[in-house]
Amino acid sequence: MVMQRLMAAIAAVLFIVAPAAAQTDKVWPDKPINLVVGFTPGGPSDVLARLVGKKMGDALGQTVVVVSRPGAGGNIAAAAVAKSAPDGYTWLFGNNSILSTNAALYKTLPFDPDKDFDAVGLVAVQPSILVVNSNVPARSVQELVALIKAKPGELNYASSGAGAAAHLVGQWFKTSAGLTLEHVPYKGAQPALTDLIAGQVQMMFATSASALPYINQGRLRALAVTGPKRMDELPQVPTMVEAGMPQFVAESWHGIVVPAGTPPAIIQRMNQVMVSALNSPEVRAQFRELGVDAAPGTPEAFASFIRSETPKWTRLVQDSGAFVE
Repeated sequence: MVMQRLMAAIAAVLFIVAPAAAQTDKVWPDKPINLVVGFTPGGPSDVLARLVGKKMGDALGQTVVVVSRPGAGGNIAAAAVAKSAPDGYTWLFGNNSILSTNAALYKTLPFDPDKDFDAVGLVAVQPSILVVNSNVPARSVQELVALIKAKPGELNYASSGAGAAAHLVGQWFKTSAGLTLEHVPYKGAQPALTDLIAGQVQMMFATSASALPYINQGRLRALAVTGPKRMDELPQVPTMVEAGMPQFVAESWHGIVVPAGTPPAIIQRMNQVMVSALNSPEVRAQFRELGVDAAPGTPEAFASFIRSETPKWTRLVQDSGAFVE
């Protein structure tokens, strides 16, 4: 009788513990994942996030939902992700603005780019392209500089937002050439390009992913690229250095980070499927059409890359004289 009671008690305990144990042993991921983008739909971050997120979701067996949280140069999105649970279900599609530039550009940030995120991996690197409205008569950087100097204060340049790479590179161009040029910030690359095509603004340093389709359609004219070499997609377009502006080299980059404290096993799994996605012929072909270079690597390499990029973008902020209240 005593033995029967003991066995019954053990069985009852096992009945209670088993469901709890099953819950703690869930295999990640077992529900959809949010990939947060800090810029408007249609811009380079959004386009690249959707390409990579779809491929990663397929490999993980879950839907990766791209969530747009534009505003404040990506700070709104970054703050939201930083405050999210570190459980692998909220990712940030970060870039040089969010992870390297904004700390120098803004007086205060609602997150700490060094402490609030764990790196997953670098996704892509791309140059910007100096593009002008098709009605602008300049067909080279030198002609554009001469035109702006002949009409001081009459021309302006668009950007995807205050503090974005398009803003900083535009400021660098303005100060380097000694130009009187008005900055017109937009809430994303796509609205800026729409107004540029319509002639509301005259020029923009747009990322290759956002500008190349319009250049190929003849709706915008490319004058120069900001990368260290000419683009294969635009072999006739010189670099800014070739166009007579020494040391004018600046490339944008994108990568995935997660809230600090995310389990290392989840980060490693994310990196594995991200690298596989970036090495796939399908994604590489799509990237090539956008003038973007895939840049797969380890979480450690991406964390080191961010640390190395921050001083460079900080100097660009300081040299350009740009700031955001």
